[in-house]
Amino acid sequence: MNRPVLLRRLYADKSAASAVEFALVVPVMILFLLGIIDVGRFIWNTNEVEKAVQIGTRWAVATDIIPGDDNANGLKNYSYAINGGVPQGQVVPKSPVSGSSAFPGVVCTSTNAGAVTCTCKASCPFTTATTGDSFDTLVGRMNQIYAGIAPQNVQVDYDWSGLGYSGDPNGSDVDPLVTVTVKDVAFRPIFLAGIFNFGLPDLSYTLTMEDGEGSFSN
Repeated sequence: MNRPVLLRRLYADKSAASAVEFALVVPVMILFLLGIIDVGRFIWNTNEVEKAVQIGTRWAVATDIIPGDDNANGLKNYSYAINGGVPQGQVVPKSPVSGSSAFPGVVCTSTNAGAVTCTCKASCPFTTATTGDSFDTLVGRMNQIYAGIAPQNVQVDYDWSGLGYSGDPNGSDVDPLVTVTVKDVAFRPIFLAGIFNFGLPDLSYTLTMEDGEGSFSN
């Protein structure tokens, strides 16, 4: 049999066509399937983080105030009436008025080594040094909802709300707006064998401070 005849028969032979087509289509189908799974995981994890932020904020307003912890000169115990020049019974201002002290707001963050730092957004009269574990306890509560939240992913802001009054004998002189933000949480997709590491969206939630003391929140 001459060569042209062999070539014509080989060209006309379709016996392995299905196997070749299957080999070409399967990788695309697998990648498509993994992509669908990753979209579902991304949405699920985002919802978990959102719930963790809500639970964390509830925890933050119902348990110990973080800036200053239980320090006698910390935010929780500082008296604007005695030490801050704000007449008892009046709302603590956001900015100093007639030489009186004010509450400009505080932001608390942590490093991956666990060091917690609280910084006033302007000059404030109380200490912000954190000596307790209130921040770590907050992160631990959030981890019960989503374990991928690390201390460095969490930021807690205390902002002026106009609530509370100077000389309050039953708690902090200010009842700030407390905002818990979770940011830079990693998300590693299955797609492309996890080569790329995408981040979940930054999420935050705000509530008004309640008693600001205690160690548990429902």
